[in-house]
Amino acid sequence: MAAPDRMPPIPPSAYSPDQKAAAADFRARRGVEPFGPYAPLLRSPQVMLDVEALGRRLRYGSCLPENLKELAICQVARSFSQQFEWSVHVREAEKAGVAPAILAAVADGRRPEGMTDEEALIHDSVAELIATRRWSDVTYGRIVARYGEQGAVEIPAMIGIYTLLAYVLNVGRTPSDGPEPLTRWPE
Repeated sequence: MAAPDRMPPIPPSAYSPDQKAAAADFRARRGVEPFGPYAPLLRSPQVMLDVEALGRRLRYGSCLPENLKELAICQVARSFSQQFEWSVHVREAEKAGVAPAILAAVADGRRPEGMTDEEALIHDSVAELIATRRWSDVTYGRIVARYGEQGAVEIPAMIGIYTLLAYVLNVGRTPSDGPEPLTRWPE
């Protein structure tokens, strides 16, 4: 059983004026009240708006195609045993064409077999970044050769924003958006 949610969604009737304004801004873009990581982030309305804006930019305006973005996000979710992030992004990854076997390997913490060259480049560069907090010259060169310096900025930024969201979700104990299929790694 999951631990209780520490920072559940705030009822709109209890919003402070700043929360009300931030929630209205969020609702104008997303069509819903702040959810998932944005529910705990609403405790700091401007931070919520800033994080949402950067996340939106990297998720919907990145130089990476959808399948590779979602693969990278799933790797972050796995590295933090982050159930909410995983439950949302594994569905998005499947819709974007990431093979179920690849996602199953990521969920198990294994390097997937049968990846395309593009998937292997992203998987391995994200795994290296998570494990070592940097890229070797070889990895950096491979990323720049494929995605330019833009990719060398956007990929670590995407890993960073989803790491930030995983921390917020884990601290808030935000429940999964569905079953919790990830086994929790030792903490």
